Amino acid sequence: MPRIAFYSGSFDPPTNGHLDVVARAAALCDRIVVGVGANPSKAGLFSTDERLALLRAAAAPVAARAGAALDALVFSGLAVEAARSAGASLIVRGLRDGSDFDFEMQMAGMNGAMAPEIPTVFLPASPGVRHISATLVRQIAGLGGDVGAFAPPNVVAALAAKFARR
Repeated sequence: MPRIAFYSGSFDPPTNGHLDVVARAAALCDRIVVGVGANPSKAGLFSTDERLALLRAAAAPVAARAGAALDALVFSGLAVEAARSAGASLIVRGLRDGSDFDFEMQMAGMNGAMAPEIPTVFLPASPGVRHISATLVRQIAGLGGDVGAFAPPNVVAALAAKFARR
């Protein structure tokens, strides 16, 4: 039976930290499904379709290098239900620091109560990406800063184009 990991987030924008989680998860599974959460009450910088395309382009080679296939999809509603629909055998979550751990432990507990057959696996961020957050990447890019060290090249280009239009 193939091991399928589900990794969800808003990915607005995808960062090198997200790719770090993809690489680590891909080493644990045969297939990783990246779920881009669609929240109609939140206006993102990028549309869900844009985030999906950016993620697919950046994350597929990362997963392939680790020997796993990558699928990406947009979902609305509960991530645990999207994981179940994707046939996931585990949910992966990246942890940068203690505040991530506190929040993710609560989510893992709730998800475990709703879908006990899908355990959550925490993956610590690599030291080189621990400080990266999508919020900070958006802010730096919006202020004209160089985000090349924090996001893959396709995302850096998309951020430049997005802010050039504003």
